[in-house]
Amino acid sequence: MDPATILGIVVAFSLMGYSIAQAGDLGAFLNLPAILIVIGGTVGACLIYYPLGKVVGIFGVVKKAFVMPNHSYAERVRVLGEYAAKSRRQGLLALAEEVKALDDPFFRRCMEMTLDGIDPAEIAKVMGREIAATTERHRIGAEVFSTMGTFAPAMGMIGTLIGLVNMLHTLNNPANIGPAMAVALLSTLYGALLSNLVFFPLSGKLRYRSWRESILREITLEGVVGVAKGDHPTVLEQKLTAFITPNLEQDDPKTTMGRQSGFKVKDEARGEADQPAKPKRPRIRL
Repeated sequence: MDPATILGIVVAFSLMGYSIAQAGDLGAFLNLPAILIVIGGTVGACLIYYPLGKVVGIFGVVKKAFVMPNHSYAERVRVLGEYAAKSRRQGLLALAEEVKALDDPFFRRCMEMTLDGIDPAEIAKVMGREIAATTERHRIGAEVFSTMGTFAPAMGMIGTLIGLVNMLHTLNNPANIGPAMAVALLSTLYGALLSNLVFFPLSGKLRYRSWRESILREITLEGVVGVAKGDHPTVLEQKLTAFITPNLEQDDPKTTMGRQSGFKVKDEARGEADQPAKPKRPRIRL
């Protein structure tokens, strides 16, 4: 699980709830009509704005905001370097058993195409299209949440107008003024909360996750093509390490080791000792 996402939601709502409870009655801020107006209106607007499949598909994408990626950039570079060295010594088919054990479906498919003898340029073309398709799917998922973040405050304002109309309609009955005013005020509150504490933050986290995943896949594809071409392991590692910027290293669970010792690949084909890689790190802006 991603502690940042969970912690952010818990801290935000817990502190706000605590502040409300200290100042008054927490139950006074729960209003079912206002909730239905905001959530129902937001979901309904999204169903009008997007096809049904796109809206339903966000449930499969949103889990990425709560789950930390378990693949490390440094580890992927190391594995690809080892594959390059082994393939130069024993041939590509010597990697067959290791490829079967890969837990990353994209990495496994790329290597399987390599073992099948498919031209490296064709591998880059086919799997590059898969990267683009996956990125677009994730972009749409993030966009749906961003759109919901735009609609939610508008639905809150609509709820406010509904509450005010009901209040004005019942001015001759003071007992009904309070509930109508509660709907008017709480609708705006719910819309603002959902927009700024749920929808927009989730959209941003999904975009970030998608960006990191696309970089990992680009590293993987570049490395697999290098293995298929028979690139020198050290050269391949230098080339792949250029993808890994400080921004990417910050929450990469295994790059600390890589920063301390460098990425090492033993090139037994040349019989030379390993040397830590010292790549230049171009900045990639998010």
